Amino acid sequence: MDMKKIFPGLSESDPEFAQIFTNFAFGEALDTLPELPPMDDSTRYLAILATLLGCQGLGAFRLMLPLALDGGLTPVEVKEAVYQAAAYLGFGRILPFLDAVNEELTCRGIALPLEPQGTVEPEQRREAGNQVQVEAFGEGLRESWEQGPKEKRHINSWLASNCFGDYYTRKGLSLPQREMITFCFLAAQGGCDPQLTAHARANIVVGNDRLFLIHMVSQCLPYIGYPRSLNALNCIENASK
Repeated sequence: MDMKKIFPGLSESDPEFAQIFTNFAFGEALDTLPELPPMDDSTRYLAILATLLGCQGLGAFRLMLPLALDGGLTPVEVKEAVYQAAAYLGFGRILPFLDAVNEELTCRGIALPLEPQGTVEPEQRREAGNQVQVEAFGEGLRESWEQGPKEKRHINSWLASNCFGDYYTRKGLSLPQREMITFCFLAAQGGCDPQLTAHARANIVVGNDRLFLIHMVSQCLPYIGYPRSLNALNCIENASK
């Protein structure tokens, strides 16, 4: 891919670095696992955008967003990724990315807001979210708000109703896609090894097997570097045992 199209500024100010990065991220990294078919563009870009959210790479996110939309990712898929990131990164860290998405969509003449994607009523959130938890993590999380010390059970209830009920039950992304981007959020921000391992297991349960996850981390490595990528690979191995 032409580095001048991807990095017009860097190709002028730092042409050697731009060439090195372009050759790696858009060349060598695409041929990671010969035993697997190449990852389709929309899946790869979804993982990359989620990774950039996780590492707070706003400048790179702005560069990659047009490529992602041109590469087949839909506005709804992009929005759903940013919305879900609020549960894992917090509102304070996702708001600049939501602004960036809205700016790009507006520039493309796409009317906002997009079509609603919610599927559950407020009173159904907790039970619907808990069902998703059970699908991904097993029966041990059934009615999880009844587990643990009483003074912390409200957090378990929020996990079911807000994290999973408000976001995972929405249309726009499938459960495997949602688990993939969650893994990307956690891997990219670092310091979340227990959660990263748990979501590696959940990914495997919902159909994103070990080789897929390794392939996905390989695509995201250029954007978060080797230490966090190697840590993510270690969590995948632990989850696969």
